[in-house]
This record gives sequence, structure tokens and C-alpha cells, in this order.
Amino acid sequence: MATASGRQRRFLIGYSSMSDASPNNEHTRRPSRVTTDQQVESPDWEDALQTPVQFVRGVGPERAALLAKLDIRIASDLLFNAPRDVLDLSNVRTPAELEAGVLQSVCGSVVDTESRLTSNGKTMSAVLIRCGRAFVRGVWFNQPWILKRFFPDNVVLFSGKPKMRSGRWEFSNPHTQWLENDDAATEDGLPVAVIPRYGLTDGLKMYEIRRATKAAVEDYVDLVPELLSPECLKTWKLPDIREAIRKLHLPKSMDEYREGHRRLVFQDLVEFQLAIELRRRVWWSGVPAPKMPCTAKIDSRIRRLFPFNLTPGQNQAIADIVADLNAGRPMHRLLQADVGSGKTAIAMYGILVAIANGHQAALMTPTELLASQHWQTIDKALVHSRVKRRMLTGNLTPAQRQTVLEEIRTGEVQLIIGTQSLIQKGVEFSNLGLVVIDEQHKFGVGQRAQFSTGSQSPHVLVMTATPIPRSLCMTQFGDLDLTTMSDMPPGRQEVKTFRVYNVNTRKRAWKFVRERLQEGRQVYVVCPRVGETEEDDPQLELSFDEEFPELSEKPAPIQEELIGSAEELFEDLQKNELKGFSVGMVHGRMNAQAKADAMEAFRTGETQALVSTTVIEVGVDVSNASVMVIQQAERFGLSQLHQLRGRIGRGKHQGFCFLFSDASATDVVKRLSAMEKYTDGFKIAEVDFDLRGPGDILGSRQHGALPLRFGHLIKDRKMVEETRDAAVDLVKSGQFDGPLLAPLKSAVLDRFAELMDLPRSG
Repeated sequence: MATASGRQRRFLIGYSSMSDASPNNEHTRRPSRVTTDQQVESPDWEDALQTPVQFVRGVGPERAALLAKLDIRIASDLLFNAPRDVLDLSNVRTPAELEAGVLQSVCGSVVDTESRLTSNGKTMSAVLIRCGRAFVRGVWFNQPWILKRFFPDNVVLFSGKPKMRSGRWEFSNPHTQWLENDDAATEDGLPVAVIPRYGLTDGLKMYEIRRATKAAVEDYVDLVPELLSPECLKTWKLPDIREAIRKLHLPKSMDEYREGHRRLVFQDLVEFQLAIELRRRVWWSGVPAPKMPCTAKIDSRIRRLFPFNLTPGQNQAIADIVADLNAGRPMHRLLQADVGSGKTAIAMYGILVAIANGHQAALMTPTELLASQHWQTIDKALVHSRVKRRMLTGNLTPAQRQTVLEEIRTGEVQLIIGTQSLIQKGVEFSNLGLVVIDEQHKFGVGQRAQFSTGSQSPHVLVMTATPIPRSLCMTQFGDLDLTTMSDMPPGRQEVKTFRVYNVNTRKRAWKFVRERLQEGRQVYVVCPRVGETEEDDPQLELSFDEEFPELSEKPAPIQEELIGSAEELFEDLQKNELKGFSVGMVHGRMNAQAKADAMEAFRTGETQALVSTTVIEVGVDVSNASVMVIQQAERFGLSQLHQLRGRIGRGKHQGFCFLFSDASATDVVKRLSAMEKYTDGFKIAEVDFDLRGPGDILGSRQHGALPLRFGHLIKDRKMVEETRDAAVDLVKSGQFDGPLLAPLKSAVLDRFAELMDLPRSG
């Protein structure tokens, strides 16, 4: 098999090697490929789908060099190049068909522009377009710059609600789309119905990539093999791949485009889900895991350690974990818990079951601060037990580290709590039975995989207090069993949240903070940076006037910028808003001991206010802290804001969170409004997912691109669930390992084997 390009490798790579593409196939033909730039005859490629793109009809070497910047290097890359969007011009009307006051569109070419002052002093800018034999005008007021975007013969689309003025249809402030010359193929003033549009690079025109794509479809699409069986196509109601590609790139209607797009999205997602299911099978079919039963005696002894009754959600989570630990195969479970729902108690229960069965347990956290928090909680609970426990973090001296490593190797220590130091070179466990990974969203898949070595695989419990949308759970953690815990411990109150937007409302918020401090409460003040400041946009609306009428007054215009530096804010608060109160500071640039000292001073009440960056995002529990002020809140994602907010209101006192932000951008308003409206972390996660995207789900980043070509986890949520179910059925039924789907399996492994550490045998 010849080597495919990177783009082809990432999507449906098996196409270029299937028997359908052989020269003997009835659909196969050797297209004559002559460039328009140069009369160069292409070689007789063994696999025509891998024809270098310069030999695709109408491309040539110059355009090929530009297409290569888009990772389009061979003919099949053009076939599987996803359109960025599509112009639906099928309902564009002629001027004769327009109706007053109805939302509709017209298409035409620019013939004239005009700018003048009206009688009331406004600037009116107008653009006249020719639509067939008639003319339509678009007008804008006090936007003289708009005319710089229009040039003679530009083909544009005006959309809006027109009205008849002086015998001519006129659109006021129309939504405008500029069409490429190629988009503008018209009959009687109407453009071609449906036009896919593609990503571009400097020097490459839309019509050039569109023509190249059209040529590739006409000359090569019949060579594309079908990877899905007839039964799959029938079950999932999908068109043949060749038909789908034609409808995607050369649609005659939006229905055709949607049908072609759906097929390619479905296959993209189902291949991804199949790879995840294969990874799940690898976990389960590898080396065995120790059976660790939880007897009634063990259960009773563990529960006596908790000074509270467990919630129904906690009991269900424990039941899931106990069943996994005694199954004989490695547990790979995700415990998804909302902030403050008590996941640490669940972790400790599983750890003690492992230790009771004679095995070591490890608890890994992303930060030393969180590791210390867990150590304090668990050490206090086990103070009278015989469990030998140690911490392993980066701040140990070489001598201390060597001592701990030796105790781990010999099995002298039963519980090890630490950071990624637990998976560094030199760490050798004697009899590791359970690994708990806290705040899984801070780690990637690779970190948990490193524990699964040796003759026995440990059980793995991963936890996160960052609620994850359902569609993302089916991908990011699709190889894990899922337990969701959303109920709060008895007595826990919802934190009241308010946006703060200008000088006066900030004064009122600080007044409220001081009153709580005088009552004996404590406050977090969080900012996004350690060192420098920068200006922010004005102005957001505050909504706590009704809640606290005694603090309400008419707001004044913004006269100062928010302070974005922890160090500067620390100094400023001591001199101004929090003068007379004890203020501490903690941030990521401080050494481990300094951070620990600052947090201990706050935990004991020695300091009343703590200025911090996001180092307090996870795991810091101070029950007397009831107020949080978040500076420049627009710089945080919703899930992060929810995590931060979860640090307060953990005691008997009502929690209050103030979101300081001068930013006025629409997305900021939506995000911060969601924080005011919702306290349910899972609802907030869905909103955040919609606004920011899913992240790099195979690694540790929380925003960015997915390894998908056509599918989108937000837009295609329903299909994510459909393909998840389809992938599970195909693997469990054995169909995926059968001869009919061998081409599909080969394509999945070609695409994901290296990325997901899958054996080529599947």
C-alpha cells in the first residue's frame, strides 16, 4: 500500500487500499488529468486516489503548493476536505417576489454607492445592486465606513425585511454576504442554489479550490471504496460513500448537502467511537486485576471513620466501585462529582478496601497543594489506624525521596499520596492494587496508562469535580465506566453569585465583604495573573440590587480598571478596601513551603482574606470561607469559575461570590449570566461546552481542536450518542471483527492505533 498523506491518514485512510479501488473494479477509470496552468500529463499512478494534487484537473504545481498549506496533497484529500460552511441561496428571491416586512434575501451586483447627510444630521450610506433587470438598494445610517467594503461588480447577498420606497425595494441595515465570482453564476438574477465553501490560505481563491474539488469529484469519486457493510448502511439509513461525497461537494439542494454531510459526519464519529471502544477492550482484556472483596466487616470498619452519614449518591458510587474491585478485571471508572459532593470520602473508601485486601493504594493529584489537602483529610481520618502512609511530591529532599521510594518498593508503606512524582522513574510499587487519580481533567490518558504495567494491572478510579457534558463523556472518557454524583451533603447551601461591573457597584461589593469579615467570616480574592495588569472593556450590568437593597445606589461610570495582578492587588487591598484586616497571598510562583504556609495561615484563621491565583481552584477546603471575589472574571471559563466558587460555602454560613468584570462582549455576558443563574455544575458545563468547545480530549488541554474531520461534539451531540451506541453494538456483537467490516477496522486502526496506543491486531 502506498503511503497516504497526513489528511488521508486521519480520515478514512483505508480507502486507498481497498479492493474497490483496484484497476479491475467496474467503477475504476483512469482519468486524464491535464492542468490548466501547464499541459502536464500525470503518471499512471498505481492507486489513482493518491494522485498528487498537482495532477488533478485544473490544479497545477502553483495551486498544489497552496493546497499543501491546507494539508491537501493528493486527490482523495480534496474528496474528504470538509466544507467550512455552505451558502444556501435556494430561497433567494427576485425583486418581483419580495414582500414588505418579511425576512428574505436578494442577490445582485454592485452598480453604485452614495453617502450624504440627511436633514436630521445623520450620515446615510447607500449601495445600489442590480438584480436581473431590477435594482435594489441597501442603506446604513451613521456607518460611512461601510462603503469601503463595496466595489463595482461585487456580487452580494442582502438579507433583511425590505420596504418599498420611491418605487424601489430598500433594505435598511441589511445583513450582507459577499459572494465570490464563482458563487455568482446566475439565471434571471438568482445564484446557483447551494454552494459549499472551504477553508483558504493566502493566495488561494475560493473558486480555485471549489473547481479543484469539483474536478476531483468528477474524476475520482467512483474509485472510493465503501467501508460499511450493506447491513450497516440500511440500519443507520446512510447513503453510499460515493453518493455522499457527490452530495457534499456538488449538492443540488440543502437536503442533498445535509444527507451527504450526515454520512461523512456519522462515519467520522463512528470511527472515533470504535477506536475508543477498542481502547476499552484493551484495558479489559489485558493482564488481570486482583479481586478485592469488601466484606460486611470491612464496610463497617470503614464507615466508622466518617463523622457523617453518606449521601445516597455516595452510597451508589461505593456500590459501583465495590463491584468493580471484586470483578477480576481492572476497574476503569470515572467518578464525576459536582463541586462539594464528597468525592474524597469515596476515594478513601476504595483505598481502604484495597489496603484491607493486602494491597497498596496510590492517590495522585495535579498539584502539591491538592496532595497536601488530601493528606490532611485522610491522615486525620486514619490517625488511630495502623495504615502506613506517605507523601511523595517534588519538594522532598533527595534523602527523603529515597526513603519513601524504598518503603514503596518493599511494601512497608500501604498508602501513597502524591503528584505526578508517583509515575516518575524510580517509583516501584510492591503490590499496587488501586490507583485513584483526582481531578482527571488536569491529566491526559497517558498518565493513567503508566500505572498499568507488570503481571497484574491495578484498578483505576479517576475523579473530577469538573462536571462533564454527556457528549464529552462519551468521547474523552469513553473507555471508562461512569458514575455521576450530583447530590450535596446535608446542610450545604447554594452559593449566591452576582456580577459586579463598575466603580460604585464594586464599592458596594467591598462594603459587603468587610461586613462579613467583621462577622468573623473569611474571603478569597482571586485574580487571573501573578504579575502584570491590562485594561479591560466597560461595562456589565450588576444584578444584586434586589437581593441587597441596602447596598443599592445608582451606579457611576467606570473610572478605573480592574487590578489583574495578585501581587499588586495584595498591596492595594491592604491599603484600601481591606485596610485593618489581615491579608495573605498565594500563587503558583511561590515555592511549595511558602504556599503551604499561606494556606495554613488562612485555614487556621490567622489571615482573614487570601489573595490568590487559581492555585486554590481544586481541593482547598476552609469551612469558614464564605465570600469569594473574582477579579477579571471574564478571563475564566465557566467550569473554572464553578470550581473556584466551590471553595466557599462549605460550612454552616451562606456563601457569596462576586464576579468583577468590566468586559461587555456578548459571550462574556452570557457566561457570567449563566454563573448567576445556575448552581448546578452539570448545567454550567453544558453552557461552557457550547461557548468554548470541548478541548483536546486525548490529552490534558481543556480547549482546542479534536481529532475529527467532519464531526463536531457540540453541533452533532445527537449523533455522538448514536455512534457511541453503534460502536458498542458492533464490537460486542463481534461484527467489527468479522470479514464484512474488515475494511472499516483497518481504517480505524490506521487512523487511531498510534494516537490511542492500540495494538494493530485490534
